[in-house]
This record gives sequence, structure tokens and C-alpha cells, in this order.
Amino acid sequence: MTDYFSETYLVARERFRAAARAAGASTTEHVNPVGLGPDGESLSTDVAWIGDPTASRLLFAVSGTHGVEGYCGSACQLRLLTGGLELPPDTAVLLVHALNPHGFAYSRRVNEDNVDLNRNFVDHANPPANPDYAEVHRWLVPGDWSGPARAEADAALGELAGSRGLRWLQSAVTAGQWTHPDGLFYGGAKRAWSRNVLDEVVAKHVRGRARVGYIDLHTGLGERGVGEPIFRGGRDAGALDRASAWYGPELTRSEDGTSSSTPIIGNTATLVADVLDGDEELTAITLEYGTQPGFEVLAALRADNWLSQSTTAAPEVHDSIKRQIREAFYPSAPDWRDAVIARADVVFAQALRLSTSSSCRLRRRCRASRAPAPKSAPGCR
Repeated sequence: MTDYFSETYLVARERFRAAARAAGASTTEHVNPVGLGPDGESLSTDVAWIGDPTASRLLFAVSGTHGVEGYCGSACQLRLLTGGLELPPDTAVLLVHALNPHGFAYSRRVNEDNVDLNRNFVDHANPPANPDYAEVHRWLVPGDWSGPARAEADAALGELAGSRGLRWLQSAVTAGQWTHPDGLFYGGAKRAWSRNVLDEVVAKHVRGRARVGYIDLHTGLGERGVGEPIFRGGRDAGALDRASAWYGPELTRSEDGTSSSTPIIGNTATLVADVLDGDEELTAITLEYGTQPGFEVLAALRADNWLSQSTTAAPEVHDSIKRQIREAFYPSAPDWRDAVIARADVVFAQALRLSTSSSCRLRRRCRASRAPAPKSAPGCR
């Protein structure tokens, strides 16, 4: 199943577009004006619609909200396009590939402005407050990455985890912050380009559909190789019960402590809910694939953040950090990649089968996936 995975953004994009065309999809592209990718390629978010344009039921899946995580999400989307998908009447599929193409192409989780897109969907005139982040910022962004400042910062984070608890530290770091542009999980001071793209896509393709199953594909948090469906909403009273019916006992919630993720603010599902008129049924999840222990993932994020601001990093240091962040969000191990695809088969089939009163199936057999075991660790999302 590793054949679905690509090693560069450009290859992933070309494969997605080719598979979409072969599946009879209508496609559009949104070119990011920030500049070109590392191979001189344009940086684009690509959108594919498969099925009846008037369908009332829609499976909507997004990859690359967090740039480098797009390698995994792209593979899941490629599998869906090429794995023998059959849609029942009145059902369509909408795929957004590489919502954050700059981060995807340059192996960064954030966008071209160091913005975490999954914290950008807020009112920037009145951004949320996260005072706990200020307490940890200096330790997340040390002055060096191989000297005494890094050692001091690591020790301080360890002490905070011991005294305040891992869950407190995870929440302080990952909930989102809008005060430190050079920091981690920065939600930005304005609407990001990618947010405007998603807004346009949802307004054009999603508004007015009676039932929408939304899946945002992510990596970096939770048990290795396990795809955890984390409930992200739907604002009608039945949304949680509906999501539980679709995804079963494996569904988790950040708000009640069953998820490997602590609550976050400003995620993509917020925009989908905001753009819908209110009569539609939205059932939204993050499908989160675990990769490495939380502190290792956090170390990769801190290293990449330091590298993005360094003017003196040697080429070998640059290459080492880029390998580190790739492994943290896109492991090269074949067993991990096989588990990703097997789990994607299950979750996409669940969403398609249960979002409609008709039956639908994937020709290829879906393997069962065990439920995630939530862990308190300062990972991502």
C-alpha cells in the first residue's frame, strides 16, 4: 500500500490531478501568489469534485492543512480516487488537495507566514486569549538549537510537565496563540490565503447540501499508526450522536478528555460550520494518525521553527532538521504507511455508508482498525 505515497509536493500534486481526471472529476486550482516551490513549481491548492453536481449528500476531505502532513493526506485521497470507489445516487465527493501548498512543498507544518492554519479560523479583530502560552514561549523558541540555551529550554519544559502536568503543557502549547508571530501554533493576525481558498470552496460546493461528512486529514498526534477520528462538530443537536453512529466507539472528543488532542481554537471545521446556512447536517472529524511520541514531535516542530529564523544554520544542520520534521509527520516506515491506507479505507467507507440511506462500498476490502488509546503528551493538532 506504500505506492500511494509521494516524496515531493510536486509529485503528489501531479498524481492527485491525474487520478482525479481518470475518476471523471471536475477540477479547479488555486495558485498561491507567494512564489514558487523548491523545484520551481507553482504552489497550488487543487479541488476535485466527483459525482452528481446536484447531490444533496457530500463527503468532503481536506489534505495538507498542516503542510508537511499533506504527504499522508494526499496518499489517502489518492487511494480513495483509485481504490474502486462506488457512489450511490445523490452522493458526491469533494477533495481539497494541499490546502497549505507552501508548507507541503517546503516540509513545514505552517504556511508562508509561520501561521498554523488550524488556528487561523478566528475573528482576528478579537482573537482568543491563551495566557498560558506566554509562560512557555521562551522555552519553545530557544536562542540556539545545539548549545546551552536549548539545554536550558528542554529542562524547563520537563520541569513544567512535571509540576503542571503533561495535559496542561500540551494545552498551553497547542491550543493556539495569536500574540507571538515567531512562535509555535501561531494563528496569525489576519485571514491567511488558504483560509480564503477554503471559504470559497465551501461557499461554492458545500453550502446547501443536506448532509456533509467532513474529514480533515492530519498526522503527528496519538498512537503510532492509529487513525483517530476526533469529533470537530456540526452545530445541530444531533451532531455528536450522528458522528458516534458513523465512526463507532473509536470516535473521541478533545473536550471530554477521550482524545489524544486537547481542545483547540480556530480549526478548519469552524469555517465549514460558519459558511453553512444552518439547515445542513455537518458531521466533522479530524482523522489523526499518530507517528512518534509527543515530545519527539514537539522537538521537531521547535527545530523547524528555529531553522526558519536562523541565518547561520549549516547545510548539514538544515538537512538534518528537515529529515527530522519529515519523520515526525511523514514516517518512511512501510508498516506505518500500510496502516494509514488501511485505516483510510475504513473511515472513508464509514462516512460514505452512514452519510446516506443508500449503500455504498469500496471494492477493496477494508481491514478493521483498533481504537486509539488517548495519551497525554505535548503533541500537535
